[in-house]
Amino acid sequence: MRRIGFLASPYQQQSRSCREERVTILNMIDNRSTWGKRSIALFAPIALIAAGIVSIVSPVSAQESTPTTTTRIGVVETDATDINCSTDPATPSPLTTSVTTTYVIGPDGSEARYRVQEELVNKGAIEAVGSTTAIQGGIYLDEAGIPLACSRFDVDLRTLTSDESRRDNALHSQTLETATYPLATFVLSSIEGIDSALVEGEDTTVVLVGNLTMHDVTRVVAWEATVTLNGDVITGKAATEFEMPEFNITPPKMGPVLSIDETVVLEIDFTANKA
Repeated sequence: MRRIGFLASPYQQQSRSCREERVTILNMIDNRSTWGKRSIALFAPIALIAAGIVSIVSPVSAQESTPTTTTRIGVVETDATDINCSTDPATPSPLTTSVTTTYVIGPDGSEARYRVQEELVNKGAIEAVGSTTAIQGGIYLDEAGIPLACSRFDVDLRTLTSDESRRDNALHSQTLETATYPLATFVLSSIEGIDSALVEGEDTTVVLVGNLTMHDVTRVVAWEATVTLNGDVITGKAATEFEMPEFNITPPKMGPVLSIDETVVLEIDFTANKA
């Protein structure tokens, strides 16, 4: 982990138009009354949490043939995996040929968090934590009850807040530029550690591998996760980490901050209800 030291400098606001491909998701997020309006704050993407995508020419489940977890956690590829997530009935994809059950991820019971180590004047080393419940997505299962590629979640980075408004403002304006890049998106390409349906009431540890997009950068990222099926609800916790330069992120500059560690830990708690 690298720690970046710097002198304070004024915040710099940047305003660029949002990417056209994310407008539909943002409209859906803004229209959900259950999310409410929150103070703008930091991160991704999570979060939060983008999209990118290996063409799938036949129906496949997002799992290996044996329930092993060998992929290291974090960024595993710098080039995005090409995943065919078309919803056009004329185009074969997991979403058009293989989905038998859908679980919808929403804000109730869900939360995305970031954790970063900072060193502050007169306080020393602390852990900065920001969070949001502005999450939506879907888990798609095949007829065997196994998660399919194209399962995903999106995090609205504009709604992330911490215990320090100056940190939040700097992260939004300098670091994540959330006015321009408001979403962090994760799209599943494969899952390790499962080769059969989830067992009712039993925790299952898996590794989720897929495209994480934020700040206009997409990387293949692996998350360590625990998922549980209880009736018509799937709950889970997932965590990963990355280095700020891997997503072209610049550490924010604030008066009381002496240094910031470049390693960011991302955590997602999700609740998905059967559609």
